[in-house]
Amino acid sequence: MRILFAVQGTGNGHISRAREIIPVLKTFGQVDILISGTQAEVLPNAPLQFRFHGFSFIFGKKGGVDYWRTYRAMNLPRLWKDIRSLPLKNYDLIINDFEPVTAWACKVQGRPSVALSHQAAFLSKKTPRPSDGFHWAETLFKHYAPTTHKIGFHFDKYDDFIHTPVIRSEIRNQEIRNFGHVTVYLPAYHDKFLVDYLKKIPEVRWEIFSKHSKQIYTDKNVFVQPINNQNYNRSLACSAGLLTGGGFESPSEALFLGKKVMVIPMKNQYEQLCNAAAAKHLGVPVIYQLRENNIPTLKQWLATDNSIMVSYPDETSSIVEKVIKDYSSKS
Repeated sequence: MRILFAVQGTGNGHISRAREIIPVLKTFGQVDILISGTQAEVLPNAPLQFRFHGFSFIFGKKGGVDYWRTYRAMNLPRLWKDIRSLPLKNYDLIINDFEPVTAWACKVQGRPSVALSHQAAFLSKKTPRPSDGFHWAETLFKHYAPTTHKIGFHFDKYDDFIHTPVIRSEIRNQEIRNFGHVTVYLPAYHDKFLVDYLKKIPEVRWEIFSKHSKQIYTDKNVFVQPINNQNYNRSLACSAGLLTGGGFESPSEALFLGKKVMVIPMKNQYEQLCNAAAAKHLGVPVIYQLRENNIPTLKQWLATDNSIMVSYPDETSSIVEKVIKDYSSKS
């Protein structure tokens, strides 16, 4: 069996999940891996057969998307050329983690494909949303990377096609300690901004993993280093908690490890606002900006043992086996 696994390369969450899924897929046949996007620091633990520019939203440095850089990075003629040139006829199964080139190539060539992604969970109306009504970005969930079948992941099983998160085995196998520091992963903020802000809360050591810094440095009670998978895993497993954005994988892993979590969704990023709404349902505290008036809220969070019990069993093998059984052309 020949399998194409297409993965979104904006951020590290998609690729972190892929690193867990790829070895299972390989037990069923030959797996070709495709990545599009420009914003990931982590790569799959396997060779790439295809690498495309794709369509990525560029992280800003003050808590939101940098729309100007996103626009400048856009290359629609190249995107259309990549969509039309992608050879799909020899694959028995095409799996897609919110990757647009493959999704639209399947649509153009009339090939079925299976969404295996967090974003697929938003195709259910039962998945939590912010309370302020319909948002235009709902159309992105439907049309950014359209597929013929869907399997989603979220903090809870909100619908019959939604599963709890894929937790990386390297996280599952971490020795859990509490050395008192707080791990920080806020890729939409520049580390200099975070350092200036977090120094105002000197009673704790903050360990920032920054996509904007290429060097390690310490400023008073704040330690900064570039994103590194092993160092991040170790920091999180030994932390008192995680201060993170409104992504999905990072808070899921922290919750699995029994760490307390505070979420700060990116400004004007609807998917992260949806994730924040779901996190609130679990009891995770959410703030929407790093401002002076939120320092008391952060201090209260630090002083409170508000870890949340979750059950995230390892279902990756059974989910992949079901995908192979139900959707491959040679099953």
